[in-house]
Amino acid sequence: MQAHSFKVRVDAVRDEAHGVRSFVISRLDGLPFESYEPGAHIDVTSPSGVTRQYSLCGDPDCRDAHLFAVKKETRSRGGSRSLHDDVQIGTELSVGAPRNLFRLAEGARGHLLIGAGIGITPLLSMAYRLIRTNTPFELHYFARSAEHAAFLPLLTRAPFDRYVTLHFGIEPDALDAVLDACLADARQGTHAYTCGPVAFMDRVVAAGEARLPADAIHLERFAAQPLAPASDATLDSFDVQLASTGQTVRVDGKTSIVEALATIGIEVDTSCGEGVCGTCMVDVVSGEPEHRDHCLSKAERASNSVICCCVSRSRSPVLVLDL
Repeated sequence: MQAHSFKVRVDAVRDEAHGVRSFVISRLDGLPFESYEPGAHIDVTSPSGVTRQYSLCGDPDCRDAHLFAVKKETRSRGGSRSLHDDVQIGTELSVGAPRNLFRLAEGARGHLLIGAGIGITPLLSMAYRLIRTNTPFELHYFARSAEHAAFLPLLTRAPFDRYVTLHFGIEPDALDAVLDACLADARQGTHAYTCGPVAFMDRVVAAGEARLPADAIHLERFAAQPLAPASDATLDSFDVQLASTGQTVRVDGKTSIVEALATIGIEVDTSCGEGVCGTCMVDVVSGEPEHRDHCLSKAERASNSVICCCVSRSRSPVLVLDL
């Protein structure tokens, strides 16, 4: 689990859309929260004891309170269901410090935010910052209907309304044309950001890559997808070496890098265990990782400079990590 966590109190609970509830929290010790960049998420441990990651969707420049929203999943294993059913004003929760794998690109000439359903949450924090800094952007929000669109009253009034375009009830066979229209005026230097259901993000990425460089398209996943089949270069077993001491540990086919390191007393913080949250990322000194995560960018994967130790493996007999 993540090492840095603290207690908070729930100060407000609001129904934002069908099946979506938001929670305003403040620290029990009365201190302000740490500052964070838009797109960040936090670990939240529900009353059921299940820890999940949720995007911060409030104003990132407001440190007195955090805001996150949760969609109640029909197949919930206790996380979203417990937050919906067991939390009320005054409930105390444990949360982690903000982490961010979905940042606004520095130096971008424009920003195009494209979200669907609960995927509006990290984009909302981006919109707060972009408005405050008077930075050009557009936000396109897709939902089944107005009743399924979270934060709709906020998005349809000043100052958000001038930047937001709503797309309700778009049929699947019409989505590609609508996305192409959203991207039609993207000028050179624009970066696109998307969050929502996997199939939706895949189509945003496909539309985006027809007009923008691949490294100008950013996405945030809420859950892991099935792992791709192992390649011919995948090793069933390999060694992980610590750059600081030269100590080596064997990682067999049934053991993760995190688990193997723990056997020699090296604790790597983890949270999701699925390669989604990025808590267990460690810099790679040498060797070739086999990336099985769902959070690294294409550029990070290509550089082989970092690895998510909870799920990823190695293509080289020895992987030297910055530990």
